[in-house]
Amino acid sequence: MKPTIRLYDAVGTGLILTCKSGVMVSNQTGGTSCLQPEVEGVYIPLRNNYGPKDLRFSSPELELSAYFEGAKHRGAGATSGLDSEDADFIEDVLSRFGLNAAINVDREKLTICHEAWVHVVIKADEHTDEDLAEFAGFGPYPRHGILTWANSD
Repeated sequence: MKPTIRLYDAVGTGLILTCKSGVMVSNQTGGTSCLQPEVEGVYIPLRNNYGPKDLRFSSPELELSAYFEGAKHRGAGATSGLDSEDADFIEDVLSRFGLNAAINVDREKLTICHEAWVHVVIKADEHTDEDLAEFAGFGPYPRHGILTWANSD
């Protein structure tokens, strides 16, 4: 059994870069279904900022959580998979946070995605694309990963 990091109390959006790390990373996902998927890799927080002057938290998580709690999914977690409309919304959020040039939803895996556990393709690192300055040296690219954030349950 490999060591496991559970992100259940993590705040903000992160990327689990799938790789042979010897460590499993898990999160509670899928809305009220409270799924607990896990994958081997490393966890990288992405674009989570706290402004000390205005005491304001900024993160893609805020928009992603609101979307999955909204009228379409109603907090049910989209456990039967995502559709292209969901993927478009997620990529729009990534774009607003300057991540879209490097990270895209893996549209071939939409049926196995759900709220707070979205398969993505990572296209570059900081040496070829400054949008991913948070990590480097995990090539060759493209690579696969999981975009994750706090579950809406």
